[in-house]
Amino acid sequence: MKIVSASERNSRKGPEDWFTGNVWIDEIAVGAEPSRIRFVRVSFEPGARTAWHTHPLGQVLHVVSGHGLVQLEGEPIRHIHPGDTVMIAPDERHWHGAGPGNTMVHLAVQEANQEGVQVTWMEKVTDAEYSGK
Repeated sequence: MKIVSASERNSRKGPEDWFTGNVWIDEIAVGAEPSRIRFVRVSFEPGARTAWHTHPLGQVLHVVSGHGLVQLEGEPIRHIHPGDTVMIAPDERHWHGAGPGNTMVHLAVQEANQEGVQVTWMEKVTDAEYSGK
């Protein structure tokens, strides 16, 4: 067993290539071999969002606070709230983030494939896509 104190973790700013707006990532756990799981807490400022992306083995999001948006390519934007869990299948192209007037915090769990890939980042979500136009 290993206990990781909250004081041992640092927040890091989400890279501009992956996000629009200010996003903070707190790593909760990274599995030790043979596990390939990763568990993070992601905090979005109002209007902040991920770029389009996929996960080779899928992703699970659990909303902790605020109001968020999530969209699978070709489908309408969905609103997500505290207590909601979003299960994204392997290789589904999607994005997620905070609503325009609210912050949003979610927990994210994903697993790397055998090549070590957890996520494939693509182009940023445009303002028109974000607004649903």
